[in-house]
Amino acid sequence: MSVIYVLLSISIIVALFFFVAFIVSVRSGQYDDSYTPSVRMLFEDELVKESSKAQESKKIEQTKMN
Repeated sequence: MSVIYVLLSISIIVALFFFVAFIVSVRSGQYDDSYTPSVRMLFEDELVKESSKAQESKKIEQTKMN
């Protein structure tokens, strides 16, 4: 029965160690996404074209209603 207490205490200590390591890595920016912003500029024109087309179609619909 004492072995269970020893294993339980060791597992709690290991779990706390990994939790602290995770918190430290998040605060230091380990999981920040540095790749997406550099790729986003390549596809930005497509987003602008799509939004401008949507605005144009709304204008056309409004003129048809009037």
